[in-house]
Amino acid sequence: MGLMLFPGDDDVASPDVSWSYTGFSMFRRWLARVEGFALAEMDGFGGDRQWSSVSTTLAPLLNHPDHEGDLTPAQCAAMLPRLEEILNQREPDDSDPVLRRRIEDVSELITVLRVCVGKDVELLFG
Repeated sequence: MGLMLFPGDDDVASPDVSWSYTGFSMFRRWLARVEGFALAEMDGFGGDRQWSSVSTTLAPLLNHPDHEGDLTPAQCAAMLPRLEEILNQREPDDSDPVLRRRIEDVSELITVLRVCVGKDVELLFG
C-alpha cells in the first residue's frame, strides 16, 4: 500500500507521483534537510519545534498528513519555485542511487504541481 499525490481535476490522464509510505517519509526527511532542519525535530514528527520557527515554502508539503487532505493551488504555486531551484541545484549522481531517486521524485512532483496550478485545482493525497 502506498501514497499517491495527484491533481484534483478528475482527469485519469493527469500525472501523479507515488511512494510507499516509507518512501514518502524518506523523501520529506530529505527535503527538510535540504531546507536546513531535521523533520524529526518538528512538532508532529517526534520533536517539539514549532513549524512557525522554520522558513520554507515547502512547509505545506512537509507538515501534511500522509494519507488525506489536499493542498490548494496557491500552496502548490508557492512551492514550485523552491522545488525547481532544488532540482536545478542538484545534479543526479550516478554513483548515488538515493540522491538520483530524490531528484526524480522532485521532478515528478513539479510536473504534478504545474498541472494543479495550470488547472487551478487542489493537490490531493490519496
